[in-house]
Amino acid sequence: MIKVGIAAYGITPFTKDDQKIESVLLKSTKKLFENNPKINRNGIDAVLVSTNNNSKYLAPILSEMTGIQPKIAHSIESLCNSGTNSIVSAYSYIASSLADVVLINGAERYDSPGQILEWDNSRGEFKHPIFWASIFTKSYKREFSISDEQLSLVSVKNHKQAKENPNALSNKTFTIQDVMNSKKLTDDLRLLDCSRPCTGSASILLASEEMVKKITDEPIWITGIGQKTISAGFTKNTSFSSMESTKIARYAALKMANQNIQDIDVAEVHDAFSVCEPMALESLGFSESGNGTNMIKELYETNDFKINPRGGLIGSGHPLGATGIAQTIEITQQLQSNANSRQVDNANVGLVHNMSAAATSSTVLVLEK
Repeated sequence: MIKVGIAAYGITPFTKDDQKIESVLLKSTKKLFENNPKINRNGIDAVLVSTNNNSKYLAPILSEMTGIQPKIAHSIESLCNSGTNSIVSAYSYIASSLADVVLINGAERYDSPGQILEWDNSRGEFKHPIFWASIFTKSYKREFSISDEQLSLVSVKNHKQAKENPNALSNKTFTIQDVMNSKKLTDDLRLLDCSRPCTGSASILLASEEMVKKITDEPIWITGIGQKTISAGFTKNTSFSSMESTKIARYAALKMANQNIQDIDVAEVHDAFSVCEPMALESLGFSESGNGTNMIKELYETNDFKINPRGGLIGSGHPLGATGIAQTIEITQQLQSNANSRQVDNANVGLVHNMSAAATSSTVLVLEK
């Protein structure tokens, strides 16, 4: 089987800036080329754009702006899961020999609403996704006797870690009381429990083994992929206190990589809301059911950056199409020992967890040196 590796990457700071989506796309792509001058633009076979702003011909536009004439150019939209889905598509093109080198760019504006199912658009007073986040939070708290204070520590931890990330939207730290006193959105959800939409882009270059070694001396290999879609509407979830699609995707990714969850040194998990991080940790197998908040407390108290070292979605911001790619770049930097003050010691195997639509769809990637 053809090995597929990460050859280069570029990322912009996540902001609230009002920029055209084309400009946002271009910025991280330019950074990718600046970071690695060995890249031959004529050798890029495919350009994929991950975005929920899919009303434009963005992949060919990006190709033209960067002087690339690829065989394949198209956009990929899958709500918050778009970034890792585009990486899986690029992997598939290379593994099937349809391409040797693929450029992937994820980008979003701060005002992107994402694509929303008509029947999930509004449930009474609250809009999706606040509605499902409230259901998750209420269900998780009730099933495992978890307090609001315990969940608040997710936001506290991730904002603290985001301070070490120069590209993060947040540059503030908060206490548990700050989170508890932030604006109440529902009975179970406060403003600081939420990730925030923002403007940002992230680019990554995938290549076959032969081509990767021509571009970089520090390739990172994608060794495991797992994906699962349970449904479209979040009401079809079998549980509102665990992530079934994540469990299935985790199993497939670890099996493909021939790894166990205990082998994972660093991970990016999809903390769209505070409750999502402990649920994801449990569904991925990092902790037993109901013990995710205990793991988060231990990580925070020991200053261990193993989970969401860049600050997660809550600290970094959540530009939908860019998130999964930004997560993958973070794990790549960790495995290359290029993460500076947020570096996890002895990181050799990393994991990316990206999900959408109340975890009805999940992607899990395993990366290795």
